Amino acid sequence: MTARTSRGRRPGAPDTRAEVLAAARASFAGKGFRGTTIRAVAASAGVDPALVHHYFGTKDDLFLAALEMPVDPRQLLVPVIAQGSDGAGERLVRTLLSVWDDPEHQVRLLAVARSVLSEDGATLLKDGFIPVVVGPALAQLVTDRPDVRVPLVASQVVGLIVTRYLIALPPMADMPAEDVVGRVGPVIQHYLTGDLP
Repeated sequence: MTARTSRGRRPGAPDTRAEVLAAARASFAGKGFRGTTIRAVAASAGVDPALVHHYFGTKDDLFLAALEMPVDPRQLLVPVIAQGSDGAGERLVRTLLSVWDDPEHQVRLLAVARSVLSEDGATLLKDGFIPVVVGPALAQLVTDRPDVRVPLVASQVVGLIVTRYLIALPPMADMPAEDVVGRVGPVIQHYLTGDLP
């Protein structure tokens, strides 16, 4: 009697989903958001593109999964957008702080921020995260010139993350959340709805 051979993956081998994520991270890092395709990620992982769509949905979803975001920023923006443009600046800052000040999320968010703000990751922030992930959501809050307004909002949000969390610049790092909302919210509101030169 011959011994029965087992089928399937070798014990301890990474699962297919992890292989797809690894291929996606490599592609996004090497080719940027625009240069990465679902088909190329699938080929690199040795799977059918349909399987990548099955696991992750769209390229945007795959991008967020590759970044290992603990929260989906598109979902966080839903209630901010649902209430309209009035007061959106303060709501946006309050929502951002509620996630970043949460110890469960902060460590992973810091890792993501350091990654995308590094020299190698800056392209992902510029070409992927801002225009593809959060840009379309923020554009719903503006009535004109989203090509100008969304990057202005992004500049304030990135600046807030860098000063409050990455370099812990006083007094931003120690300021109560509602004080930050009161000071930064109106600036973001101006960028969303105020007069621009």
